[in-house]
Amino acid sequence: MTGPLSAVLGFGLLGVFCLAFTEKILPVPPSHVLLLFLGMTAAADGASLAILLAVTTSASFAGCLVWYAVGRRIGFDRADRLIERAGRYVFLRPETYRQLGQAYRRKHVRVSLLAQFIPTVRNYLPIAAGALCLPALPFAAATLLGAAIWNAGFLLTGYLMRGSGRDSFTVGLRIIVIVVALETTFMLALRYGPAWRRRIRLMFG
Repeated sequence: MTGPLSAVLGFGLLGVFCLAFTEKILPVPPSHVLLLFLGMTAAADGASLAILLAVTTSASFAGCLVWYAVGRRIGFDRADRLIERAGRYVFLRPETYRQLGQAYRRKHVRVSLLAQFIPTVRNYLPIAAGALCLPALPFAAATLLGAAIWNAGFLLTGYLMRGSGRDSFTVGLRIIVIVVALETTFMLALRYGPAWRRRIRLMFG
């Protein structure tokens, strides 16, 4: 994978933008892998790290706006069918999408922000935001902030790993495992949390 990535990076900041934008449309490679790689290989100093953050955040934000526009265009029912058919190919369960979509109706700003910290969900939940015709400005502000925080965390980690003297592959793999574990925990809590809360209330009266 590093061969194609390196080839695209040969186009400079345009290549970085294209990589980050494409990852938002189709998460291959996953964003945490891509951002760690960019932090380790493309950030020579603090200034270039800041530029990378600005470019990747802009690209991520642009990708979210594309999916938001798609959601607005096709409407809620067709968006639901799209996720039903294609979600399994990008590791997004339709049930998870629907549950987060329902949460969107009540707390769309908070969900827009938190969604940026959940791999795969961060890519496609903007479809629900558009399909539900949520206000564009609050969605955009929350999404931009979340994308900046997410990208900054992995870029900075990759940058620090570059000069740490440790085995970058091993450290990067551990970080990815932690991210996947946190994502799995979140999904389990989302799916079974309401049932667990009901049982606890019944147990304690």
